[in-house]
Amino acid sequence: MFDAIREILEQGKTLAVVGLSSKPTRPSHGVAAYMQRHGYRIIPVNPHEELVLGEKGYATLDAVPEPFDVVVIFRRPEFVAEVVEAAIRKGAKVVWMQEGVVHEQAAERARAAGLKVVMDRCILKEHAKRFVAERI
Repeated sequence: MFDAIREILEQGKTLAVVGLSSKPTRPSHGVAAYMQRHGYRIIPVNPHEELVLGEKGYATLDAVPEPFDVVVIFRRPEFVAEVVEAAIRKGAKVVWMQEGVVHEQAAERARAAGLKVVMDRCILKEHAKRFVAERI
């Protein structure tokens, strides 16, 4: 059986994490640290952060000078549409809205532009379900 999320996690190794915080108590930090430990390149995107998890931070997606595969969104739904537009401009392949982040219109816009969309799911939980359990 085809698993679209598994394919995204296997192919998308560079994650631009929008809303990534340097505070270890924030969910974005814990999730990004987990993904980094599992071999993913993390690009922090947050205008209030210069360095997170040893990686240089950028104020916006448009400011990121290198390519990325997946845009992981840790922002409230009212900010999602502008993030999706930037993801389209930058040539991302996937928009991943974390748990609690739902924006149907932005998801449709991303799909119409050829991006894959995951909405209201935690990338850490989805990774752990598919890959960590295999090693036990």
